[in-house]
Amino acid sequence: MNGMWRSAFLALLAVGVVGVTAWLVFFSSVLGVREVQVVGNLAVPAQQIRQVAGVAEGRPLAGVDVAEVENRIRGIRQVESVVVSRGWPGTLVVRIVEREPVAVVPAGGRFALVDRHGVVTEIRDVAPPALPVLRVARPQAGDPATDIALTVIGALPDDLAPRVAEVLAPSPETVSLRLKDGREVVWGGGDRPADKVRILVTLLKRPADTYDVSSPDVVTVK
Repeated sequence: MNGMWRSAFLALLAVGVVGVTAWLVFFSSVLGVREVQVVGNLAVPAQQIRQVAGVAEGRPLAGVDVAEVENRIRGIRQVESVVVSRGWPGTLVVRIVEREPVAVVPAGGRFALVDRHGVVTEIRDVAPPALPVLRVARPQAGDPATDIALTVIGALPDDLAPRVAEVLAPSPETVSLRLKDGREVVWGGGDRPADKVRILVTLLKRPADTYDVSSPDVVTVK
């Protein structure tokens, strides 16, 4: 009989421990959010990210819906991706990858900065001189000509990209570059970007007005 009571007592004790633990983790502020730590942000203020995250101090950390918080933060225009995780006992960690502008699109007397996906990150009155001007018929994310032009920009090496003044793409197959010194590069379509870059870097050492690398196997210089 004593064995039965002892087993019953241990079972109730175990249930009690589980209940207290569950209460501490899911309902109590003991393991609540004490800090929202933002990592990886440069352009977006950490306070703005915390406000958009909308996680109140003291809220049980285990009860935070990290997927919902991520979706809210993705609504910030300058954020490309975000991962939210729990750092016990009381820290919510927000890791940000910001959108990096790679080109400028003229827009009604002002300039829209766009990232590699064609997403506008901000509007400025003056174009940053380090970024090339993108000239396409429909400058927007998902537009084929825009996508190819941005892919070309992304393929350029760090020592060549700042020398490009404009990237023109009347169509996805007719991309061209205008360098800041006035020289022209006929790029063509989006095929074989590595070969085109390698050949172009060599060709630019020769004085000319136009460099045609649209067909890497048969290049021309004029």
